[in-house]
Amino acid sequence: MAHGTKSAIVRHSGFHKWWMLLRPHTLVASFVPVFLGTTVAMSYESFHFTRFLVMLISCFLIQTSANLFNEYYDFKKGQDDEHTVGNGGAIVRNGMKPGFILFLAIFLYVLAILGGIYLCMDVNNWWIGLLGIISMVVGYLYTGGPYPIAYTPFGEIMAGFFMGGIITFISFYIQAGFISSFIVYVSIPVMVLVGNLLLANSIRDLEPDKANGRLTLAILLGRKGALILFTLAFIFAYVWEIALIFTIQATPWILIILLSVPEAIKAVRRFIGKSVPITMVPAMKATSKALTLFGILLAVAFLISLLSANMVDF
Repeated sequence: MAHGTKSAIVRHSGFHKWWMLLRPHTLVASFVPVFLGTTVAMSYESFHFTRFLVMLISCFLIQTSANLFNEYYDFKKGQDDEHTVGNGGAIVRNGMKPGFILFLAIFLYVLAILGGIYLCMDVNNWWIGLLGIISMVVGYLYTGGPYPIAYTPFGEIMAGFFMGGIITFISFYIQAGFISSFIVYVSIPVMVLVGNLLLANSIRDLEPDKANGRLTLAILLGRKGALILFTLAFIFAYVWEIALIFTIQATPWILIILLSVPEAIKAVRRFIGKSVPITMVPAMKATSKALTLFGILLAVAFLISLLSANMVDF
């Protein structure tokens, strides 16, 4: 969720203007948890495609709505202008109507709620609906309300827990019908990396956020401390996930997540020595790509394990 920063004016038109408004680099925080929770659940139960599809679409809608609320409230609070780096600032830069952005955010939330109602009815459990509603409220409060989470050091924690954790758990539950300790252990690194995606934003926007009165985790730790935490988060994610092979007998196929290490290293290196927001855009892209590759490869590891087991049984 990008914040206001200064750079050269970049205006977009047509489809690209709308695509950038959705902040596509953040959408991986929706796809990865749903994909992972679903693939791990397939080891316990048969695959329910419709549930997977509705869950995925609903999460995309929630994430997109949160981005639109972010856009609207950053504009209302004067955080964005037409020099904003990244995907934010579309209202002032591209002439979009604030009222329409707010309406669209609410409309997408309504569609997500309809998807949640379908899932609750299909699995006959309304608790998952409650968790979904709580996640939506947190998405709104990220930049909405009198005390936006984005202005505090807790943005990364909240995003990681709800997007990387709760969404993974719900995706697992609607397939398997229960929650196991295994999916909790597996999803912890994903929570950390989703939070790291937000930390990357905070590192990029440290100076303008400080000027606008925010107290993000990056501001609290300082640029050097934040970059150290950013690096340690990647290291933790890989070490934790691989350790599961030896502690809870997780599939050795998990080792394929190491294929994403070069992108994680690239993300860290592209932040080093940078302080001007526009120069850190490549680091942001690498961070998003690292999370995407890590999550997809992790999910693929469980798919390969499942297919291998089925071949042996056959």
